[in-house]
Amino acid sequence: MLNIFFLGLISFFTDLSTEMVYPLIPLYLVGTFGATHVLVGIIEGIAESLASLLKVYSGYLTDRFQKKKLLAFWGYAAGLIYKAGLLFASSWIGVLGARVIDRFGKGIRTAPRDVLVSESAGAQNMGKAFGLHKALDMAGAAVGILIIYLLMRGSDGDYDYKRLFSLSMIPAVLGLVVFIFVKEKKHKTVMEAQAVKPQREPFWKNIKKIDNQLKLYLAVVFIFTLGNSSKAFMILKASDAGFSELNVILLFLLYNAVAAILSAPLGRLSDKIGQKNLLVPGYIIFALCYIGFAFISAIEGFIAIFILYGVYTAMIAGVERAFVAEIAPQELKGTMLGLHSTVAGIALLPASIIAGVLWTNINSSTPFLFGAGLSLLAAIILIIFFRNRA
Repeated sequence: MLNIFFLGLISFFTDLSTEMVYPLIPLYLVGTFGATHVLVGIIEGIAESLASLLKVYSGYLTDRFQKKKLLAFWGYAAGLIYKAGLLFASSWIGVLGARVIDRFGKGIRTAPRDVLVSESAGAQNMGKAFGLHKALDMAGAAVGILIIYLLMRGSDGDYDYKRLFSLSMIPAVLGLVVFIFVKEKKHKTVMEAQAVKPQREPFWKNIKKIDNQLKLYLAVVFIFTLGNSSKAFMILKASDAGFSELNVILLFLLYNAVAAILSAPLGRLSDKIGQKNLLVPGYIIFALCYIGFAFISAIEGFIAIFILYGVYTAMIAGVERAFVAEIAPQELKGTMLGLHSTVAGIALLPASIIAGVLWTNINSSTPFLFGAGLSLLAAIILIIFFRNRA
C-alpha cells in the first residue's frame, strides 16, 4: 500500500493547491469581471467537458504504451500551469483558458493514476485502495481551503486574488516532487501484444465483449452527471443565501473534511458488502442534498447540507472507480477508467449550461430540483438492473 500512499500524497498536494483556488473562481468571475450565472456555468462546463473527452484517450495511451507514471506526471504538471494562467488572466476569457489547461491536465492524469492505484492493490482490496487515495485527496482539499480561509480572514475584506493564486503554486510543485517515489508495474504494451498476436482487434471492435454491468453503469453515470452541475452553483447559492465569501469557503472546508474522514472506511466497506449497497444510497443522499439546496436558506440548514454532501462524495467517488477497475479487462483497464471519466465529462457541459439557464430563466432552486430528479432516476436504475458485486 506504500505506492498508493505516495499516489495519494501527490493528490493531497495537488488538491491542496487546487482548492486554494477553486472556491474563489465563481466569486472572482462575478465580482471582478461581472460574469453572469449563465457565463459561469458555460465556463465550468466547457472546461470540464473538453478535458474529460481526453480521459478515454489518455486511458488508451496508458494501455498502449504503459507509460503510466510519465502520463500522470505531465497531467499533474498542467495544474501548475493553470495557476500561472490565472495570474495573467485579464478577462473571463483568460480564466476560461486557465481552467481548460487545468482540466486538460486532469483529463491526462486520471486514467494512468487510477491504473497505478488498481495495480498496487490486491484483487480483494480495490475499495480499500481507492478509498485511501480518495481520503488523502479530500484531506488535501480540506487543508487547501483552510489555508485560503486563514489568508482571506487576515485581509479585512480586501482580497488580493493574484497573491492567493501565487501561493497556491507551492503545493503544486511539492506534488510533482513526490513522483520520485512512485513505482509502476511493467506489462506488455498493446503494441508488443499485437506483435505476438497480429489478429488482435482494436478496442472499439471488442465493445460487445465488455461486461454488461459496466455498460449499464456508464449509462447511469451519464444520467446522474447530467443533473450534477458544477459546484460553482453551490457556491453561488450559498452566497445568495447571505453567506460571505469567507463563510462559503468554510462550508467547502466542512464538506471536504467529512469526505476525507469517511472515504477510506467506506471504501473498505464496499469490498465487504458490494458496490451497489453504497452507490444506491449515495445517489439518494445526493438527491437529498440538492433538494436541500432548493428549499433551505437557514445557516444551520446549509451546514447540514454540506456535511451530507461530504458523505455522498465519500460513498461514491472511490467506490465507482474501484468497480470499474475490478471488472474491466486487464488490457483495457486504463481505457475503461478513462471512458468512465469521459462519459461523465460529456454530460458536464450540458449539465452546467442547463443549470445556468434554469437559474436565470426560472429561479435558483430549479437546477437543484432537476439534479435531484436525475439522481433518483439513476438510483432506481441501479436498484432494478444492477448486480451487486461483493
